[in-house]
Amino acid sequence: MPGLQGRQLLDAYRAMVRIRLFEERVRDRVNANDIPGVCHEYIGQEAVAVGVCTALRESDVITSTHRGHGHVIAKGGATNRMMAELYGRVDGYNRGKGGSMHIADVSLGIYGANGIVGAGLPIAAGAAWTSKRKGTGVVAVPFFGDGASNQGVVHETMNMAAIFKLPMVFVCENNLYAISASFREMSSVEHVHTRAAAYGMHGEAVDGMDVEAVHEAASRLVERARRGDGPSLLECKTYRLVGHFTAEQALGLSYRPKEEVAEWTKRDPLLVGEASLLRQGVASAEDLEQVRAEVAAEIDAATEFAQASAWPPFDEALAHMYADATAARPMRGW
Repeated sequence: MPGLQGRQLLDAYRAMVRIRLFEERVRDRVNANDIPGVCHEYIGQEAVAVGVCTALRESDVITSTHRGHGHVIAKGGATNRMMAELYGRVDGYNRGKGGSMHIADVSLGIYGANGIVGAGLPIAAGAAWTSKRKGTGVVAVPFFGDGASNQGVVHETMNMAAIFKLPMVFVCENNLYAISASFREMSSVEHVHTRAAAYGMHGEAVDGMDVEAVHEAASRLVERARRGDGPSLLECKTYRLVGHFTAEQALGLSYRPKEEVAEWTKRDPLLVGEASLLRQGVASAEDLEQVRAEVAAEIDAATEFAQASAWPPFDEALAHMYADATAARPMRGW
């Protein structure tokens, strides 16, 4: 299976930079109380989202997690509409009513981020079932974390997917921690992908800090699913280079050894990507700086777009709650 080469590798690097700069901007605006609430940054895990999504067709489906900005961007989501959603504005993907953990764009095969741990898997299974019944060739890819790998709904979905040979690739982003709980202390197995054998499913692990390695593995497993050979479990060994969420630093939480963070930082996926591009002669240092400058301008524009967007009108508060557009009945006293 051919990997990322030439322009494809440079485009993948650009996508990782886009995720990184978007997340850094979101963090800064949250900490400045410009964006309400908190967000879960994807900083450090960019190679997983980009490596997987570059192996997909636009018609393929993904479901995401509470840490979903990277997945949405990698699948083609617009940064200006994403930023507007985080700001709670009407030009956002969910008209400002979904926020960070519910961004979706069905037209791009993005069936939504999800704040419920593991809840994206059965949604993806439904999309895969539809694909199998209709013969569309669509592959469904649910992203989930190591913490979700212990959820019952995850095991139920994998079992069903294996029974019916659904066209799916389950992508576990094992960043070693579920909030502050270490995977080593919360799992009976050392590697998530070894659980695939319990369902008669193919499973393998890959370096989740290397976009080329992730793309190669994901491409093989996606094509395997597309030709009817059933689901697979891909465990991406990765690491979040920041805390669980934007308020963690302010709260002074320190559950990860500094030495561990420092070692993983050496494997920053952007640094790995830059080294590969320079080594292969695909881009120069000046080219990489130009990519960063162009993406930075895009994020500036996205922020300005969000800040200029209007607030949702009050009379829309109960709208869009049902798929058939049935209006919700106001509660007594409203």
